[in-house]
Amino acid sequence: MPEGDSVHRLAARLRATDGALVVRGELRGGPSAGTSIAGRRITGHATHGKHLLTRLDDGTTLHTHMRMTGSWTVTGPGRRIPTTVARDARVRMALDDGRTVWGIALPVVDLVPTRDEHRVVGHLGPDLLDDDFDRAEAVRRMTADPDAPVRRVLLDQRLVAGLGNLWANELGYVRGLHPDRPIGTVDVPTLLDTAQRMLRHSATVPDAYQVTTGRLRRGEQHWVVGRAGRPCLRCGSRVRARDDVEVPGSPARRVWWCPRCQPAVDPSAIARATCSGERPTVSTTSAASCSQVRAASA
Repeated sequence: MPEGDSVHRLAARLRATDGALVVRGELRGGPSAGTSIAGRRITGHATHGKHLLTRLDDGTTLHTHMRMTGSWTVTGPGRRIPTTVARDARVRMALDDGRTVWGIALPVVDLVPTRDEHRVVGHLGPDLLDDDFDRAEAVRRMTADPDAPVRRVLLDQRLVAGLGNLWANELGYVRGLHPDRPIGTVDVPTLLDTAQRMLRHSATVPDAYQVTTGRLRRGEQHWVVGRAGRPCLRCGSRVRARDDVEVPGSPARRVWWCPRCQPAVDPSAIARATCSGERPTVSTTSAASCSQVRAASA
């Protein structure tokens, strides 16, 4: 799935069309399907998390999300995309300079007044790639439920926007956090600082896109993602993996971690750490909440 850095790079590429006039074009998906966008000029592209906002000069914004299936491409003058691909186009914008912008298989396509962009992205948490990233608000949202597993918190776009499954796994490894560790026992400001650095590096540095190890060799670009059963690049332990369903009814997502570099934490110790500030000890057992410890000792 495209993540915040993916959409950030996409917006940078599409900004080459800023200022162009749409001479022919329409929306072919979403609630505004069938709407002509001819005669409108592209004024800019912005992102919030994984959402792309294409702003037009008539005061409207084309809001799209790629999710698992979508993509964008720009063809030059006289060039076309294959017919089989064109059938899946949900956005077509033929520009006055001969280029055509295609949004392919986009599951989310919506045309909204620019002044109402908050209707489509206002529910999201602070964007890690925003120059004005609100760190304090992100910390507040992420720590509202101290018993929530750190991985689930990182994936919840309502808390902090821009991290997908790849980054949640790789960030957990870099910070030495077991995916089930309660967020209440984590140094969240430091976690966010690391997330910002990694995501921005991936979004802006050539050849660094989603390379977390600094190694470009095939099979060594990630610390744990895609390495189930293979030796950890740092300690040599076998990387573990499982499939998790964070939201009932949603597809399972793969979880990877190194049992040595990301040890689980003793349940009673982790609960006491949450309640009293003690440092938890490591174990292979799952976490317990403060309320569970209090109930057991009552």
